[in-house]
Amino acid sequence: MTLSADLSGKRMLITGASSGLGSHFARVAARAGASIVVAARRQDRLEALVEELLGLGAPKAAALALDVGDGAAIHACLADAVSKLGGLDILVNNAGIARAGLAVDQTAEDFDAVMSVNLRGVWLMAISAARHWRETGTPGNIVNIASILGERVSMGTACYAVSKAGVVQMTRALALEFARLNVRVNALEPGYFETEINQGYFDTEAGKAMIRQVPMRRIGHYEDLDGPFLLLASDASRFMTGAAIPVDGGHMLA
Repeated sequence: MTLSADLSGKRMLITGASSGLGSHFARVAARAGASIVVAARRQDRLEALVEELLGLGAPKAAALALDVGDGAAIHACLADAVSKLGGLDILVNNAGIARAGLAVDQTAEDFDAVMSVNLRGVWLMAISAARHWRETGTPGNIVNIASILGERVSMGTACYAVSKAGVVQMTRALALEFARLNVRVNALEPGYFETEINQGYFDTEAGKAMIRQVPMRRIGHYEDLDGPFLLLASDASRFMTGAAIPVDGGHMLA
């Protein structure tokens, strides 16, 4: 039997898809043949992305406005995605925010904002998708985008690290519960990649010092995530659930 990372015939919903890793994952999935709904708060950015996805090979592509911090909107978004795609096979929980700063200087509102998007939003999206698959009796696949900061810490990232640690443990807990529904749950743990959240940081002295701590002596390029993402999104990982895969140039070893 030959397994590949082909996503032909698969239907995918990606949150936080208006930029950064989310839009990159959408392009990767489109090239692999998936039909895709991209969701984010900034729907104006999504319309151009939809046209790009169709040009890259996605049989279907559509955009939905979604703030994952709004729990009431999550079920409606998932139902709309199912309607537009004719079903759902894969949920990619990518939406995330950061509030940099020392914990002693941050407010309860800072903490709540990060947890609402990074943890509560992932939980509610996963539960909504699992209920859909339970009701339809169809298999499902959830890919959570976590971070190596879910496994280690660095100065000034306490809120973010706590939220991503929650995502990693949620991945394992839901994988155990959802296995009986024929739903897999895995996570990617990117190391340091330049994104809109940290843009410019790696040009600073502190950023350069951090790069020197990475055994491979560089930060990640988005393309470094393509293989691991396609592994988890496709049937190539059909016997994997509860895994959290670091893609970090060896940073967690340092």
